[in-house]
Amino acid sequence: MTDSYYELVDPDDPRGEKFRATDLVRSTWSSHIQHAGPVSALLVRALERCQRREDTRLSRVVVDLLGPVPAEGDLWVTATLERGGKQIELVSATMLGQGPDGQPRPVAQASGWRMLTLDTEALLSAPVAALSPRAQGVNRNLADNFDRNYVHSLEWLWLTTPLAPGAGESWLRPLVDLVQGEEMTPLERLSAVADCANGIGSKIDITKYTFLNTDLAVHVHRVPKGQWIGVRAETMYGPDGVGTTVGTLFDDDGAVGVIQQSVLVRPRPPRA
Repeated sequence: MTDSYYELVDPDDPRGEKFRATDLVRSTWSSHIQHAGPVSALLVRALERCQRREDTRLSRVVVDLLGPVPAEGDLWVTATLERGGKQIELVSATMLGQGPDGQPRPVAQASGWRMLTLDTEALLSAPVAALSPRAQGVNRNLADNFDRNYVHSLEWLWLTTPLAPGAGESWLRPLVDLVQGEEMTPLERLSAVADCANGIGSKIDITKYTFLNTDLAVHVHRVPKGQWIGVRAETMYGPDGVGTTVGTLFDDDGAVGVIQQSVLVRPRPPRA
């Protein structure tokens, strides 16, 4: 891989690890803001590295987007062990970006539970119907519809037709590094694409409405294997402009976790 979502500019900056984003983080909603996938993955990177223990792993991550994450300018990421313990630890991470006044301010944050691991192979169970194989997937060439942005960083195979009744299903894999020169961990890779659940499960005409998610909560019962992540998702819409996406995440061996997202639904303003 020669491309990436981020470049590490200064690992020792007083504000935290200092990064600069590439064009591949740009959102499909606006080229001026970042897609939540790379943002989530970079925060997970910080959670995993914070006072790392080889006998624990993240079981749950919640990412809150505190506002539009700017695609330009410097970013800083810090992580803190909030609650230590022999079997359970709570870690948090914060991303700073440049505000309208040019000063750094929090733009995203994450919390994660890390749990002590042990052998429960005999209890392995995930009674969820598997996704269809990738050979049945269709590349809808989404990158053809945009200037260079996040969708250019993925191989994305649809198993269902967008807006069709029922859950949406896709296989995805990032084709670039998270941080230039680093190999993604399995949970970084999962986080880089999990946010796409909102779009995969959508039943809304994108030409008439926007449907931005403000968060994502991911619970992982098994660390994914391989390069590909499968998503089965569906969004439910309320009567007052609020929706919820719920979904299941997969690797080639079956389900690995679940995701939920809060969705802000708004009519698209008329074009001038």
